[in-house]
Amino acid sequence: MEKSKVYFSKEITPDSLVKMFEVLNKTLAGKVAIKLHSGEKGNQNYLRPEFVKNLVEKVNGTVVECNTAYAGQRNTTEKHIKLMADHGWSKHFDVDILDGKEEDLVLEVENGKILKNNYVGGGIKKYDSALVLSHFKGHPMGGYGGAIKQLSIGFASSNGKAHIHSGGKVLSQATVWKNTAPQNDFLCAMAESAKTVADYFGDNIVYINVMCNMSVDCDCCAVAEDPCIADIGVLASTDPVAIDKACVDLVYSCTDPKKSHLIERIESRNGLHTIKCATEIGLGSTDYELINIDN
Repeated sequence: MEKSKVYFSKEITPDSLVKMFEVLNKTLAGKVAIKLHSGEKGNQNYLRPEFVKNLVEKVNGTVVECNTAYAGQRNTTEKHIKLMADHGWSKHFDVDILDGKEEDLVLEVENGKILKNNYVGGGIKKYDSALVLSHFKGHPMGGYGGAIKQLSIGFASSNGKAHIHSGGKVLSQATVWKNTAPQNDFLCAMAESAKTVADYFGDNIVYINVMCNMSVDCDCCAVAEDPCIADIGVLASTDPVAIDKACVDLVYSCTDPKKSHLIERIESRNGLHTIKCATEIGLGSTDYELINIDN
């Protein structure tokens, strides 16, 4: 079986994002959703609109987000729209809160061990293709955040996020934190929900991971640690499992002595279990070829 291709460049610039998309030689059909992280108010590490502007314009995409399931400035549509403006997203792009007005779209989880359904922002129905643009970094709950998390938690509505975090027990941000799932169940729930979104778009989806500003904390943290490891590069693939595994491998193999802090975060949350579950259910493969386009 052919290995999944993951393309890599050390160059982290607006132009390099475009270059990484182009190397995939993939045309995204119809109306394109660009799923990224808008950044919680107070967070210093999220990818900025100016950095992604060339890529968004290249694919003529709409920046899409969903509301959160925790207290902050993104857990209601009204607050989230204001934050998108404050952070400059709506200044540069068309933006769309997928669970802002429409009812959730319910996607069935086939043969799910943890979930039976995945609840995503209903606005997803307006889009034919997706570019999943992920800021790779640590995460307080998942260990790390990359393409799989962006597919799962990222596309999930506020209630859908509660559903994933609770392992399918609740559908409300008001009760989720009293009903959180065991850690491994949560990690597998992310993998299961991610696959429903990947299947929804079929061949019309690509993934770009940016390895810069890598804190142990997520961009969802209003008070996040500063980056603990030197920037590594940009990766692109059509396989969400392969691209996340490649990022993890690059962290482990880099020479930065401060990598131990990020590795501890990944391992203490058993973050690689998400990749294991995602591989088992056929979301993608950990058998990949890393192709350096700088050579």
